[in-house]
Amino acid sequence: MKSWPVQDAKARFSEFLKASLTEGPQIVTLRGVEAAVLVPMQEWRSLRERARPSLKTLLLAPEARGDLNIPARGRLRRRAPRNID
Repeated sequence: MKSWPVQDAKARFSEFLKASLTEGPQIVTLRGVEAAVLVPMQEWRSLRERARPSLKTLLLAPEARGDLNIPARGRLRRRAPRNID
């Protein structure tokens, strides 16, 4: 992946865009720190699909995705009834 300072990316945007389409993702830096990535649309859609599975996929998955904090049954503490005067 090639890295572009934000000033160069702004000044030569069409070259920047063509590079992302032909060479793959391009990184934009702001004051020397990586700030953003320009990726082709097809790759973006593929990344998004892998990052967020559908509800059907989640429900049919053999294992749980994440931990749920479910309290054990039968161990609830009940409050003593209050006297109403």
